[in-house]
Amino acid sequence: MIQKIGVVGAGQMGNGIAHVCAISGHDVVLLDVDSARVEAGLANINKNLTRQVSKGKLSEADKNAALARITLTTDYAAFKDRDLAIESATENEQIKRKIFTELCANMPADSLIASNTSSLSITRLGAATDRPGKFIGMHFMNPVPVMQLVEIIRGIATSEETYDSVRALVLKMIKIPVTAEDFPAFIVNRILLPMINEAVYTLYEGVGSVESIDTGMKLGANHPMGPLELADFIGLDTCLAIMHVLYDGLSDSKYRPCPLLVKYVEAGWLGRKTGRGFYDYTGEKPVPTR
Repeated sequence: MIQKIGVVGAGQMGNGIAHVCAISGHDVVLLDVDSARVEAGLANINKNLTRQVSKGKLSEADKNAALARITLTTDYAAFKDRDLAIESATENEQIKRKIFTELCANMPADSLIASNTSSLSITRLGAATDRPGKFIGMHFMNPVPVMQLVEIIRGIATSEETYDSVRALVLKMIKIPVTAEDFPAFIVNRILLPMINEAVYTLYEGVGSVESIDTGMKLGANHPMGPLELADFIGLDTCLAIMHVLYDGLSDSKYRPCPLLVKYVEAGWLGRKTGRGFYDYTGEKPVPTR
């Protein structure tokens, strides 16, 4: 049974994963490259837990107990007693491989390693470790404390025991697991990102404005958020990275990243996190940039 969990990466996804692990009763170590990042991650967890208390979804005692279960670190040695490590670093394979090298050197041989990658091959990532049978994909949705779904992805070498343990953990977190085969971008992003990319093409070709496209999909398809607004929320660099994985992995022209998406990323207009993407977020309310 998984009791002690380590999370690598204290950003938006990582601190969300630490949050749900802690409120489901697990001992959590949260790691990032420097103390400022892990402190910021904990501050975000505290803010989100407080929001849950204010909405009546959590008691003050449960919030305090969850916070008490989280330990901050910048040293992989703190993972020496972890049953499971969940990597939630940026969507860059070389960075992830370096993290797995550290984890393998510092964790017990029978511990499990999971990647929160949104698109990269679990088989290939697992093969870069000393325990491919104990390696698995756990793709959480953003924002983690709110979204119910977790995609579980088995690599070719992933054992049934590893899969069963991780599925049981997801259920204990009161999340809903779906199993995806290890093909580029899995299920959700295989469907979602080409839709977003097509929305960018629709803008690029002048079929509609930012506002028209987002309003059209919100009112015409009953989506809670328009595709361009959603792209800004995800991060345009992440959207582009996933489209590259799809295009390179499946060699199908329908996955070719839109040149306008590439230009926005080249400009550093990555969405909400940089204050500008398909919308400008620097004022009182978002304003379309095209």
